[in-house]
Amino acid sequence: MVVSKKSVSRALVAACFVATFATALAHRATAQGARPPAVVTTAVSQTTQLPFVAEAIGSVQPIASVQIRTRVDAQIESIAVADGASVKAGDVLVKLDSRQVEAQLKQAQAQLDRDNATLQQNLRDVERFAQLVASKSATQVALDNARTAVLATKAAIAGDQAAIESLKVQLSYYTLRAPISGTVGAFALKAGNMARANDNSATGVFATINQIAPIYVAFSLPQRFLPDLRAAMAGAGARVAARPQGAQRWIEGKVALIDNTIDPATGMLVARATFANDDQALWPGQLCDLKVTLRVDDNLVVVPREAVQVGQKGNFVFVADGGRAVLRTVKVGREQDGRTVIADGLKPGETVIVGGANLLTDGAAIAVEKSADKSAVKPNAKADAS
Repeated sequence: MVVSKKSVSRALVAACFVATFATALAHRATAQGARPPAVVTTAVSQTTQLPFVAEAIGSVQPIASVQIRTRVDAQIESIAVADGASVKAGDVLVKLDSRQVEAQLKQAQAQLDRDNATLQQNLRDVERFAQLVASKSATQVALDNARTAVLATKAAIAGDQAAIESLKVQLSYYTLRAPISGTVGAFALKAGNMARANDNSATGVFATINQIAPIYVAFSLPQRFLPDLRAAMAGAGARVAARPQGAQRWIEGKVALIDNTIDPATGMLVARATFANDDQALWPGQLCDLKVTLRVDDNLVVVPREAVQVGQKGNFVFVADGGRAVLRTVKVGREQDGRTVIADGLKPGETVIVGGANLLTDGAAIAVEKSADKSAVKPNAKADAS
């Protein structure tokens, strides 16, 4: 078989083309396999002290709220305080026209004076009849009648005194005083109006006094918090921080009581916290964000929340180890204030990947750009709940 030079040349050219194309593909495959290191940020897991905080929404409620009503029918003589004024227990709020009962009181006093005078006369009669009976100048019956008159007059005096006390009580109804300290609302009735004792409508209420300082904030928690809440109250007390919605400052208080039942429909328990509220930052009817500190746990391993991911096998983190990202399965505790408690699988001092972790695989090359924080905890972890 004879092969021409032209055929050989074509074969050599084809072989060279195939070899060049294969080399190019190999270089391209090599270039694709050698991915550059992923740029990540890291943080260091540390052991810290962390308060166990339950969050809730609370409603501000006065500890005491009293409606001011009249016990007698009378015309309003004057209103002693302005609408919305702060009052103390015993302050005069309203004066009613009391001239009629004052006249009755004077009449009862006069009757008492008359009966006292009669008693003095009866006592003199007893003394005189006793002398006459002794000298055989009067009968025993006359002496006994004089003694009976003394007893009757003393009974009348006791009745007069009781009537005076009753009128004094009635007279006190004509001056309405604040039964508690607090803030009075707007007066529905003004001077000149008639006040009716049996008026059960809204107009029968002069005003309402709400106790502002101290004050309650009522809130609900899931029933699983009941043991922790009771334990906290039995100890140093469960601390509460309240922040009225729209405000910036947290206000410190304490859980005062737990309601004596759990709502079976919702599984929630109701509790109330007390606040001194000297500056009246809390106002009845307000809604507040609440943080209830049930206890403070020590020696907890924590990492930033962003470091923990969820996969098919559960929670895991990437640990930076010698320029590589090592996948580590962990057991997660509670999450609080941007931090996650690691119950198992991670030791204090290990460097975890925070930023860029969602693009990594186990064993991937990494380049640390900067640390997210010097540590995984805030400087004042203990007071963070407040």
